[in-house]
Amino acid sequence: MEKKSLKLFYSVSEVAEMFGLNESNLRFWEKEFPTIIKPHKAGRGVRQYTEDDIKQVRLVYQLVKERGLTLEGARQALKRGRNVADKNVAVIDRLKAVREELLTISKELDNIDKG
Repeated sequence: MEKKSLKLFYSVSEVAEMFGLNESNLRFWEKEFPTIIKPHKAGRGVRQYTEDDIKQVRLVYQLVKERGLTLEGARQALKRGRNVADKNVAVIDRLKAVREELLTISKELDNIDKG
């Protein structure tokens, strides 16, 4: 089950931590994918990411880090099918959640067998 946060904005450090990235890597992606990753800028240029901004970061992350595409390859994939890429992200996220749930069930079954 997906957790909903009450938080409206996340800092660049929080978002970078979510994905195991350096802040500089995230800022670099903003420059490389300016139409995809567009955080709001608060006073003094402080970046603020919404849940939707984080979804866009997740999309780029999955293309570059998980699928191993180059930045150019990721740009081409996004041009070919933004909707397809968005659906792939949703499917991957759901599969990860199912995997976690199955691992939890497996651990519970192991505990029953030991008890």
